[in-house]
Amino acid sequence: MAQPAEPGMLDMLLVQVCRLHYLRAHELLEKIGLYRGQPPVLRALSEQEGLKHTELAERLRVTPATITRMLQRMEKAGFVERRPDPEDQRISRVYLTEAGRGVQSALREVVRTMEAETFAGFSQEEQALLRRLLEGIRDNLLRAVDREHHPGCS
Repeated sequence: MAQPAEPGMLDMLLVQVCRLHYLRAHELLEKIGLYRGQPPVLRALSEQEGLKHTELAERLRVTPATITRMLQRMEKAGFVERRPDPEDQRISRVYLTEAGRGVQSALREVVRTMEAETFAGFSQEEQALLRRLLEGIRDNLLRAVDREHHPGCS
């Protein structure tokens, strides 16, 4: 029977895995001109173009300031463009450019590469078990965060 993990060792291992995953994703995304937080923006806009900054921020669960900085960088790289709302010139809406649409296939390849490298040697059953375990960890942390930010609501 396996020995129980030393206190903190599982947490440390999870941190190491997350850090290595982050570093590898950064390497692969950088090769196609993207940064770590940008793929969700591309995905959201490929599902529905013309979103306002606030709508994008809500969908991605980030602050409006974060979205603004991300969009500035993506606009500079040529992946998105902001256009004034035809009915309210104070509002801008975000659209993919041809380059933003074009990078989608390279992004899908990055995802395939990450999946292949990350789960090499794992059977389908092991991957399914890992998914269930990670979902459990995520749910535990979501509850903890929710309790922290909304005490008395649990």
